[in-house]
Amino acid sequence: MAASAANHRVSVKVVGTNGQISLGKQFAGRQVLVEKQAEGVWLIRTATAAPDNERWLHAPSAATDLAKALDWASRSQPNDAALDQTLSRLARGKR
Repeated sequence: MAASAANHRVSVKVVGTNGQISLGKQFAGRQVLVEKQAEGVWLIRTATAAPDNERWLHAPSAATDLAKALDWASRSQPNDAALDQTLSRLARGKR
């Protein structure tokens, strides 16, 4: 038997009158994906959902940009010499 097959355990759950089943306390509060694969066959997987307006944070380019910014910040000394110009530019909506 393959190692991954040995990790599969089967348990019997009863769907309550309200249509719910319990997966166990270790999953309390977790989000899950429920995928209907066929009639009477569901695949339930734990998942973490991200709000639509934060989805960009999970893109590879965001991780690259953040790494570059952190690298620059670690090599650069704070300097407020152009603070007034920067605040004015930001107030006008420019970067």
